[in-house]
Amino acid sequence: MQSSQHADTGTGARTDLGHVVVVGGGITGLAAAHRLIGAGVDVTLVESTDRLGGKLLTGEIAGAPVDLGAESLLARRPEAIALARAVGLGDRLQPPATATASLWTRDTLRPMPKGHVMGVPGTPEALAGLLSPAGVARIAQERELPPAELGDDVAIGAFTAERLGHEVVDRLVEPLLGGVYAGNAYRISMRAAVPQLFAAAKEQGTLLGAVQEVQRRAQKQQPGGPVFLGIEGGVGTLPGAVADAVRAGGCEILRNTPVHALSRRPGGWEIRTADRAITADAVVLAVPAGPAGALLAPESPAAATELGRIEYASMALVTLAFRRSELIGLPAGSGFLVPPVDGRTIKASTFSSQKWQWVSDRSPDLFVLRASIGRHGEEEPLEHDDAHLTAVARHDLQQATGVTANPVAAVVTRWNSGLPQYPVGHLSRIARIHQEIAKLPGLVVCGAAYDGVGIPACIAGGQRAAEEILATHTLTQGTRQGTGQ
Repeated sequence: MQSSQHADTGTGARTDLGHVVVVGGGITGLAAAHRLIGAGVDVTLVESTDRLGGKLLTGEIAGAPVDLGAESLLARRPEAIALARAVGLGDRLQPPATATASLWTRDTLRPMPKGHVMGVPGTPEALAGLLSPAGVARIAQERELPPAELGDDVAIGAFTAERLGHEVVDRLVEPLLGGVYAGNAYRISMRAAVPQLFAAAKEQGTLLGAVQEVQRRAQKQQPGGPVFLGIEGGVGTLPGAVADAVRAGGCEILRNTPVHALSRRPGGWEIRTADRAITADAVVLAVPAGPAGALLAPESPAAATELGRIEYASMALVTLAFRRSELIGLPAGSGFLVPPVDGRTIKASTFSSQKWQWVSDRSPDLFVLRASIGRHGEEEPLEHDDAHLTAVARHDLQQATGVTANPVAAVVTRWNSGLPQYPVGHLSRIARIHQEIAKLPGLVVCGAAYDGVGIPACIAGGQRAAEEILATHTLTQGTRQGTGQ
């Protein structure tokens, strides 16, 4: 039998509609389980670690609650907000107390410019004051270039540099994309990372015209309101709320339970763990590309090969707590981004106590901020121990803000292989993976490697996977009990 410390068993399971196993307890897998439970399916969710939520994680520093992973939800996509409301967190959704951010570049904190799409400007004037006069003039020269030819895909950094100059990329596109993907803008696929801009550029023939078109469409389609929302108590509370909801619907959650093998069986699948075999009508595989490829290798070597080629970036978050009484002259705003070209170690800092009112309210005598370190291809700093990372973060923060106070506490959270990279051709690779997976009835893959790295995109991917299972498979064969040890 499964040991009780690993199993969180819900009540009221309905087996008449069959049994689905969700492998992976991050927000993608939880979203898939939530949709399946809502349709009356018997679900078992299997997670290899001792906690749920993946890169959504809350914690404490000096007694102050804080997010130690993802901290905000893109509000202009509906999936994350809708899921939060569905699991009882609607009244805890909060906009940032301030959305004013800066760029730390050329040894000065400069206001984040407006009038751009992921750093690509719609007019030269949008970046005046951030770029050199020559850099601004170079943007204007795009009007004299022949129409752009993008083909099937292009690296957003390389293409933007070709059209508008390297300074735009180095000072703005790089830090913005780096904050999302922890990647190199000169390699990141424009089609995958900024699809609306890619489509508009193909239509318009210029990047400036494409940005203006994207902005026009956004003004027509998007309602007012904040771009991002947080959750009082932390975005990291969302996985727990979803888990409670799926348990209440009858989902069995197995933690500390790595899946060792997946194999097809007549009418469904067998999922082998260390001490049991679970049979199911269908499987939702919501784990990173590497583990997914290892599990799929016996059944689909071609899919496994493609999955093995997806690269990941590692990063660390250094969270610091200071006594408010000892901070003098801290800049206003939510924090700042750092262009890699400036040679700093940190790539961004968030002033959590200024950005989120709930952080300030719960710990009024403390000031909490965090800094991020590491991006794809530049992960040498992460080889050092926590004390070194803390010292480096403090040094850069002092240089940027003038803060010399000693923190009362520091927490380093490492996200090893945490963010999949989206190089040119990524979407074609994902299409090939899905083509191979389609040959395996009753199995669907989802997660950040396929659907986008943001929380709404991951939730949408889990929900789509559930919908595909519901639409294409007859769920009548499986049983959650399987065979014993």
